[in-house]
Amino acid sequence: MSTIDLSKFEKKIIIRNIEYKDIDEIIELQKLCFPGMIPWKREQLESHLSIFPEGQICVEFEGKIIGSCSSLMVNFDEYDAQHTWDDITDEGYITNHNPEGYNLYGIEVMVHPDYRGMKIGRRLYEAREELARELNLKSIIIGGRIPNYHKYARELTPRQYVQQVIKHKIYDPVLTFQLRNGFTLMRINRGYLPDDVASNKYATLMEWNNVDYVPTSKRHFRTAFPVRICVVQYMMKQIGSFEEFATQVEYYTDVAYDAGADFCVFPEIFTTQLMSFLNEKIPSKAVQHVAQFTEQYIELFTGLAVKYNVNIIGGSHFVDEEDGIYNIAYLFRRDGTIEKQYKVHITPNERKWWGISRGSKVEVFDTDCGKIAIQICYDIEFPEMARIATDKGANIIFIPFCTEDRQGYLRVRYCAQARAVENQIYTVIAGTVGNLPQVENMDIQYAKSAIFAPSDFEFARDGIVGECNDNIEMVVIGDVDLEILRRQRQSGTVRQLKDRRGDVYEIKYKK
Repeated sequence: MSTIDLSKFEKKIIIRNIEYKDIDEIIELQKLCFPGMIPWKREQLESHLSIFPEGQICVEFEGKIIGSCSSLMVNFDEYDAQHTWDDITDEGYITNHNPEGYNLYGIEVMVHPDYRGMKIGRRLYEAREELARELNLKSIIIGGRIPNYHKYARELTPRQYVQQVIKHKIYDPVLTFQLRNGFTLMRINRGYLPDDVASNKYATLMEWNNVDYVPTSKRHFRTAFPVRICVVQYMMKQIGSFEEFATQVEYYTDVAYDAGADFCVFPEIFTTQLMSFLNEKIPSKAVQHVAQFTEQYIELFTGLAVKYNVNIIGGSHFVDEEDGIYNIAYLFRRDGTIEKQYKVHITPNERKWWGISRGSKVEVFDTDCGKIAIQICYDIEFPEMARIATDKGANIIFIPFCTEDRQGYLRVRYCAQARAVENQIYTVIAGTVGNLPQVENMDIQYAKSAIFAPSDFEFARDGIVGECNDNIEMVVIGDVDLEILRRQRQSGTVRQLKDRRGDVYEIKYKK
């Protein structure tokens, strides 16, 4: 008797996290599951994966996605009792996701109509429950649809309808399912999802409690989350070796350490100071010579970040890669890890004299002081860049810059302050001063480095946390508070992030 090939009978079902390659399929699935309702936008799902990938789960059956669910973490007590879906999801982008939150909030579950009855929804709920246990979260909260309510709206109030479902006198495909899966009713919210006509825009707020939850100190409300920043206004002057450059850099890192700083920030292309001893008069060749110091530069800053226990924004440096020379800003974390951000917008001067190539990504980096972004000089003058970084979760944007006159400096400053206001973030500008008369195209410098905040009552007066004096070598040290920032985004005098009109306009990030 021949051996039976069991593989041909197998039907593989996989529970996994959603990936970027799944986005188009997820959007089509939603159109099938919720006809007549507005489906996800690609940029919303990309935001989910960028901010909280663990909370985005799907069911794959024989290579096809047949179910999915999305969620974020919140401190639920901070939200209004009668919140809407837009309130709790920041209009579907989940940029209000709070990694320190103690509730997992489910914002969608869907199952392909052809595969209902296979316990797909139950598998997704179990995956959420397991995530809540892994993250030690207090509960899962959902705003559930009541899609059969429209059939009874003339004779029953929403409360009466829900009570009838709880008593098993009426069947509702969503509410009945949630009750069977251990969720209890908290309240009923009106106007929850405007395009949910079947539910008459009502939703049942439901909660599943994690019996394994262990309270920890980090779950208490924070009164403050201070982050100290040391900005170096660096003097460009004649030096004789890389070692002399390293001595100056270490001096300022030590200053940041003595001040208890979390970040030490250096200016854009301040490594061009190395040109002062290279004796190369042709700018394009001088840049290539500077790029030869890349490994020494990285080794120097990595060592200093670890030695002085401070995260360093290493200004920016010209790096020679296979397809061109790039202006790159590096983040050197105090745990020894490294990230980098390419300058995306290249000035006419950089193209003309140095032949610098353009980067193409807007990065946001995790640090022990929250998410940050780095945007090099000219990049901050393009508001889309800062908005994309903010949507990806950044709380602080560091802006190394190098300008040769007051007009150029003011462009950077005004734009940095505008980005702080319109995105409700902190921005930090760090520039070079002094001169290198012996270096072509690096003759003079102009700077007044500073730390900026949004403009509201809880922040620094005039939105300026601290600033240097014009054109002298010095540092400015200031504290920014991420907890105040978070609160103001929710309940400030103005709320630019919450009040923007996604129904009128949008920014699309092309990867």
